[in-house]
Amino acid sequence: MPLNPKEVMKRADLAQRRSDQWRNLYEECYEFALPQRNLYDGHYEGKTVGQPKMERVFDSTAINSTQRFANRLQSTLFPPYRNWCRLMAGNDIAEEQRDELQAALDIYNEKMFSIIRQTNFDLAMSEFLLDLAVGTGVMLIQPGDDEVPVRFQAVPPFLVAVEEGPHGSIQNVYRKLKMRVEAVPQQWGDLKVSAELQRIIDDKPTDDIELLEATIYVPDEEYYCYHVIWPEKQQELVYRELDSSPWVVSRFSKTAGENLGRGPLVSALPDIKTLNLVKKLILQNASLSISGVYTAADDGVLNPATVKIQPGAIIPVARNGGPQGEALRPLPRAGDFNVAQIVINDLTMSIKKMLLDDTLPPDNMSARSATEINAKLSELAQNLGSAFGRLITEAMTPIVQRTLAVMDQQRLIDLPLRVDGQQVKIVPVSPLAQAQNNEELQSVLQFMQLAQSMGPAGQIAINQDKAIAFMADRLGVPGSILNSREEREAIMAQMAQEAEQAMMQQAEMEAPVE
Repeated sequence: MPLNPKEVMKRADLAQRRSDQWRNLYEECYEFALPQRNLYDGHYEGKTVGQPKMERVFDSTAINSTQRFANRLQSTLFPPYRNWCRLMAGNDIAEEQRDELQAALDIYNEKMFSIIRQTNFDLAMSEFLLDLAVGTGVMLIQPGDDEVPVRFQAVPPFLVAVEEGPHGSIQNVYRKLKMRVEAVPQQWGDLKVSAELQRIIDDKPTDDIELLEATIYVPDEEYYCYHVIWPEKQQELVYRELDSSPWVVSRFSKTAGENLGRGPLVSALPDIKTLNLVKKLILQNASLSISGVYTAADDGVLNPATVKIQPGAIIPVARNGGPQGEALRPLPRAGDFNVAQIVINDLTMSIKKMLLDDTLPPDNMSARSATEINAKLSELAQNLGSAFGRLITEAMTPIVQRTLAVMDQQRLIDLPLRVDGQQVKIVPVSPLAQAQNNEELQSVLQFMQLAQSMGPAGQIAINQDKAIAFMADRLGVPGSILNSREEREAIMAQMAQEAEQAMMQQAEMEAPVE
């Protein structure tokens, strides 16, 4: 049974209070590493729209490394304009049906990626991974129109509050919206426009309106309730029942009892703040070295009360040495701030290492072999650790499931099977996943070579058909270029027939002529 607007708002407030506990930590990460995406400094209230966001940032190491972190994950997990996963028949599919089903799934797979290439997915994924560097990435996937069938939108975590379901998965999502009131009917075609809302649309179309968007799972009925509520009037403007959640929420790593994630920026934050402070002190020291600080004798001629204590400032003193001393003399400084140079390199290297900015060869190095690139990709996968599996489980798989659900809803495909890992499974074929598959492939090839060297006993121990299917699977070879079981049997029968005919012809030629 769907909740009424008041109940939805109460749950959203509770979820927001939990999310607010992360504000200080996330705000510091965004301030020093992603300042242009920082919404915690009054952006939602319109206080800093279009204003500079880097007044307290004196070092760009974290900014550059975070961008490279997102670019590297995207190029190795979700490479633009490439197929980064494959739909394959699951374990519940009978062996005799696999070839036919796989051919159909390959067609659906190509159609899905052809549609993704028409959308803004690559841009949204880049922003999604930037937020994931902090700890939590959020993406909204909704149906589009004929021109753009599926719409992807990376939503900053600041605008979202979440509730966990069973097993630590994100189940319910609440988002606060602020938009022009005239754009509300354009955003939702099934909007229920009250007389009060219509009056505002007619009289003040450019005014902003604050809305609450809520997606809540109903476990008894196994569907999602989608609400759009006008909190000021406690009015429900949109209500839908969805088979799948439009939200994809992924955490880089997660601690027990916490609903949001902790990314590499959280771990690197102490070094980032220290490096930023060191650079600030270096600049202050350089300013003092250039401008200097002076003392001035208060002799009735110079009026020191009108000067300030800053680089180039004059500090009033009774006298500057001797009976009278100089009227103006430089103030000796404590010393040069050369100690900073000792720690800057260490801090920079530490930040880059935490943000995986040192795993691939530098851009200015010579070309690398395919073997070395694969080794570096394997190293990247090892450095990601459990985050790699979480990215597949909480990012790649839900994105594909939701995209297929939207395509099926818009009748672009007709997929009667469930993409649940049993009937249809999602297999990553991106460069990073391929590097891991290559390790398994090398082990199989090495075993086959050893088995072949053992003579007939080793040769008959290997099922050639299954070995070929395994290699094609690990290399991500499309099933359309492989012969089916029936085609292979027909080819083998034809080859046997041709061999038999050749033997008969050879026998006739060798027979003695009477």
